[in-house]
Amino acid sequence: MSDQVDLLQAMLDVEAALAEVEAELGIIPREAARPIRSAARAERYDFETIATEAEADGVLTIPLVRHLTKQVEAIDRDAARYVHWGATSQDILDTAHVLLLQRTSPGILADLDRAAAAAAGHARRHMNTPMAGRTWLQQSTPITFGVKAAGWLDAVARQRAALAAALDDVRVLQFGGASGTLASLGERGLEVSERLASRLGLTSPAIPWHAHRDRFARCACALGVTCGTLGKIARDVSLLAQTEVGEAAERKGGHSSAMPHKQNPVHASVVLAAAVRAPGLVATMLAAMPQEHERGLGGWQAEWPTLPELVSLTAGAARAAAAMLEGLVVNEARMRENLQATHGLIASEAIAMALAAHVGRSEAHRMVEEAARRVRVNGGTLADALAADPAVTRYLSRADIDRYLEPEGYLGAARALVERVLSQSSS
Repeated sequence: MSDQVDLLQAMLDVEAALAEVEAELGIIPREAARPIRSAARAERYDFETIATEAEADGVLTIPLVRHLTKQVEAIDRDAARYVHWGATSQDILDTAHVLLLQRTSPGILADLDRAAAAAAGHARRHMNTPMAGRTWLQQSTPITFGVKAAGWLDAVARQRAALAAALDDVRVLQFGGASGTLASLGERGLEVSERLASRLGLTSPAIPWHAHRDRFARCACALGVTCGTLGKIARDVSLLAQTEVGEAAERKGGHSSAMPHKQNPVHASVVLAAAVRAPGLVATMLAAMPQEHERGLGGWQAEWPTLPELVSLTAGAARAAAAMLEGLVVNEARMRENLQATHGLIASEAIAMALAAHVGRSEAHRMVEEAARRVRVNGGTLADALAADPAVTRYLSRADIDRYLEPEGYLGAARALVERVLSQSSS
């Protein structure tokens, strides 16, 4: 219900601002503006009644203007004649959606900032914490948890900037009258448009954009990519929290109604649900773009429930992602245990690179691959398998083998990468 009230209030704000601007310019009587502003309060109206009437009228603005006119008439009969002066239904509804985007966006951006700050904290604290890297859901080579968290930070910061730019791009007034020429206001149309935009804190467009939906579409895409970006992080967290992995978990996980021991990754589930739903909504916004001539039929109407739902999903995902990362508990001991789970196989590339200096990359790869196969079939450790192969010990001693198979010795530029991301995020 609050979303419905917010939409009504945004529409009424546009109507009131329009009356005030036109009164200031002498287009309508100066005394008409105050009664219209007084009546422009959402609590005076029943959304369900207006929505029901809109089924016959085709757009929410028409019954709202009718009810607003009655409310103004009860205050000042003459002022009621000037409600909605020179505007069309789409002007009011589009601009209301723009206002709602601007009113909602600070909360979304703030939660993305929270998520980024939490990721930065993990990256800084765990710059040197080794863990298994994973590709194709299998252990690959060692990384650090700092690298993983820095990747999260970099992605969130990137998408935060992209979303802020898209939201700024859509901060544009819609005001064109019936067919986008402002004919009902004669030569004063552009003056009204510019003043109305200024009063509402919006940009005045070069030309009305009734059937040109690229700004909304770009905004929808940015919202969808934001959900997907956060969804990737939530997927990582949920996989790290699996019982068999146990490397990280939400501090305040959810409980099971049947199993007392469970601690479910609830915040991750909220983010992932948003990431699953967002693409379909973005597709609807893109499909709605080819609208007919000066005002669209069907495409515009499809946007009404879609964009608000996408905004709501993104807001919920950003809030849940921030809480998830702020409360993330990292289990360094389990990370070290899991590094040893393959008995040295995780460092196979390290030893292969060391051997490659003597026998070439292809032959070194073959030698280590064969040793790894023996470990998988017969058990034991990769170090033992390699040390038992004269072709290997011809070049590397057991001490060399043990040294090369230490996961901490094969972290490459991990620390430098984390430092670079942290430096960029703080600048």
